[in-house]
Amino acid sequence: MADHQPLPAAAGSLPDRAGAGLKPEHYRAILAEQPDIGWFELHPENYMGAGRGAGGPPQYYLERIRALYPLSFHGVGLSIGSTGRLSRDHLQRLKGLMAQYQPEQFSEHLAWSSHGSAYMNDLLPLPYNQATLQLVAAHVDEAQDYLGRRMLIENPSTYATFSCSEMGEIDFLAELARRTGCGLLLDINNAYVCAHNHGFDPASYIDAFPAEWVSEIHIAGHAMIDDGIEASGIAGQLLVDTHDRPACATVWSLFRRFIRRAGPRPALIEWDNAIPAWPALHAEATRADRMMAQNHAMHCLAE
Repeated sequence: MADHQPLPAAAGSLPDRAGAGLKPEHYRAILAEQPDIGWFELHPENYMGAGRGAGGPPQYYLERIRALYPLSFHGVGLSIGSTGRLSRDHLQRLKGLMAQYQPEQFSEHLAWSSHGSAYMNDLLPLPYNQATLQLVAAHVDEAQDYLGRRMLIENPSTYATFSCSEMGEIDFLAELARRTGCGLLLDINNAYVCAHNHGFDPASYIDAFPAEWVSEIHIAGHAMIDDGIEASGIAGQLLVDTHDRPACATVWSLFRRFIRRAGPRPALIEWDNAIPAWPALHAEATRADRMMAQNHAMHCLAE
């Protein structure tokens, strides 16, 4: 398999600004206020139930918000790490939704969630070895070829590691990008959660992450379970990627650390549970925008 250079997205690029997850709770506020925000991200699986012309509130609101803002699709159901074949039905519905709404970017998780006809409501981890790399690369190639665009792959949050892993997560992701031309989505909170749970330095992870492949960043909150989980082999406090609260100070610090090295990128405030009122979510996006603007100003002064 030949190495690739980063491929362009099919429908242009997101602005190097903060975005927010698009939630039904906020549809009306967004259309009424038309807030100053860079873009919105959505899970395409939530909009696959009805095609063009089928109507319904999700399509009604999405069409109007799409006319005002760029979009990114963040998939949760492709199961890119599954040992089975990618679902052609899922790819077909995803391609139809992309044709309808023309998102600037599409991303998925480095995980698996299906086996045969069984579907798990979770994103499950993978061992990092050559067999997994070959499998995931083949699935990324298949998805990109079918959809006619580059996809981004996100670093996962994990609660267990595999004795059969042969390489680190960053090496795995970088090699996947080189082989397939896919981009990477750097989830800052996932990196911090994994660093805590598995005992490595999150700043070193952020410093080593291959910035040249990163086309999107996620910023999210997590919860702490004081007793850990015995089956995970993690004693004491376990961090869980919950997306139900603001990002902690350390996650914001790691975000600032990355953009100082790599420059601004599209940065999503990811908040999927215990959804706050729109002003609270918008305030988090404004905070990310402010950090990127300050970083840009510092670079200009340095020059």
